[in-house]
Amino acid sequence: MNSISDNSQSLTLLKLGGSLITDKSRPRTLRQETLLRIADEIASALQQRPSLRLIIGHGAGSYGHVSAQQHGTRQGVHTPDQWHGFAEVWWDAATLNRLVTEALIEAGLPAIALPPSASVIARDGEVARWDLGQLEAALVAGLLPIIYGDVIFDIQRGGTILSTEDLFAHLARKFQPKRLLLAGIEPGVWKDFPNRSQIIPIITPANHEEILPALSGSAATDVTGGMKSKVEQCVALTRAIPELEILIFSGDKPGQLQEVLLGSHKGTVIRSQ
Repeated sequence: MNSISDNSQSLTLLKLGGSLITDKSRPRTLRQETLLRIADEIASALQQRPSLRLIIGHGAGSYGHVSAQQHGTRQGVHTPDQWHGFAEVWWDAATLNRLVTEALIEAGLPAIALPPSASVIARDGEVARWDLGQLEAALVAGLLPIIYGDVIFDIQRGGTILSTEDLFAHLARKFQPKRLLLAGIEPGVWKDFPNRSQIIPIITPANHEEILPALSGSAATDVTGGMKSKVEQCVALTRAIPELEILIFSGDKPGQLQEVLLGSHKGTVIRSQ
């Protein structure tokens, strides 16, 4: 069987942000019309570019973040009450994943969900072990694997949460894709959040220290750090993988996600130089 690593140039990692597919201000609220449109755009892009191989990840949005914050799951899980909360967060994340996968399947895509909680072991909030055999086999078979921010058993913390960005960082180091796309509701990284008058077009390791003071966390509940954490993680990833291009852009504008999947540049680009 061929390895996806043998042809990584056709591989793209795409995250559908929790703010894009859910209403993060209202617990367990799906933006269903947006999700269905996004699924159709992904299907159209793959029809136009059959060689494109995708791994799709999605955030937990208003399904997972609220319960995760309530139980402090990311920080660690030890007591019976905390383990009960761990299971509640798992259920919320899995519920949203089923809705996302269903939308992709209805769009005619061969989507298959691969829950991280069933295959990843963490150590102090970072991936320690991840058997990627199933994910790689799905890609080689022409399927569309779906992962998502999920609860994870952790050697040190007992349990924790790994965001889609945490998981994508591990996959990017393994598979060396050329593009990592982060689709949210914001059109990019704002230079003056929350005023939102100017987008930062390019972020590199050389200029990211300058723009850090302008970054905020998140306007809604987000236990995995918000925009500042996202940018710092992306910059670190471009240092490790100099050829990687990361885009932070809006999937809320109809047609834009499809354009980006086909190679256009929107929003903020994060690259090594």
